[in-house]
Amino acid sequence: MTTEPFAPVDDADLAVLRAQLGRPARGVIGIAARCVCGNPTVAATAPRLPDGTPFPTMYYLTHPAATAEMSRLEADHVMRELQDALATDAELQGAYRRAHEAYLADRAQFGDVPEIHGISAGGMPTRVKCLHALAAHALAAGPGVNPIGDIALERSNWSPQRCACAEPGPLLRADADTPGPAGGRA
Repeated sequence: MTTEPFAPVDDADLAVLRAQLGRPARGVIGIAARCVCGNPTVAATAPRLPDGTPFPTMYYLTHPAATAEMSRLEADHVMRELQDALATDAELQGAYRRAHEAYLADRAQFGDVPEIHGISAGGMPTRVKCLHALAAHALAAGPGVNPIGDIALERSNWSPQRCACAEPGPLLRADADTPGPAGGRA
């Protein structure tokens, strides 16, 4: 469960999120993780969007280099490998169930949405469905909370400890000379 609030979102963050996503970000309630340069890496999204749509994916991976790496891992069939490990490893199953419960507890702090009751993200607690969502949760919650997200981040060529914001395009904040925390809650 979240023990501290998310970093508030400001106009500069929203501009970066728009550039990262190629569209306006919807329902952002904070920045759950930042790149070392200060740019958003994970947006925290309300469980109900402003238009009333239920939205189970509270932790949304936005950083282009991170999302590209999760896509690469998915294309390399890492999800299947992790699903197979989950099916045979009771310890991993327990940790993944706890990650699911932590995700639900985090989201519950921002409202009850009956349509998504019990639904977290990324296939939790029994499937490995989306490495993007699982890595976002791992980055937002910190190491040791989401084991599949942690493994995906470890296997990727992207690191929250190294800025890659300029690689896909100039997405730096105007105040990026003040680095934000790497990974974890910002």
